[in-house]
Amino acid sequence: MAELDFELRLERLFADAPELADAGPFADRVERRLDAGWTARRWLIGAAGVVGGVIGASQLMVSNLFQRVETAGDSAQLLTTSVNSSLNHITTGADWVATVSSGGTVVWAAAGLAVIMMGFVLTRVIGEI
Repeated sequence: MAELDFELRLERLFADAPELADAGPFADRVERRLDAGWTARRWLIGAAGVVGGVIGASQLMVSNLFQRVETAGDSAQLLTTSVNSSLNHITTGADWVATVSSGGTVVWAAAGLAVIMMGFVLTRVIGEI
């Protein structure tokens, strides 16, 4: 029983801790240090992002990715043409397959969704900063 009374009294003492005379200036110094640290971190993260973006863009140009995408687009058009011609021989119940496969809309839809997702991530990151 004595232990319970001691614990309750100890909790009350910690809950009613007196405020020190220099509490305000101390809090201001701590906030300034934290803000200065975040400013430096933001600059470092931003610089790392720019460097990463430049490296990524240079790697995309070096790997001829854009030419490969154009080639894949030509292959997709050939595939679309063959799928459409084969679908003409099938019943009209499969019209949705022709709609989805025509013109590479699936690729464009996926790219659009990826851009939207990156926008959501960016707004979340900015909101947390």
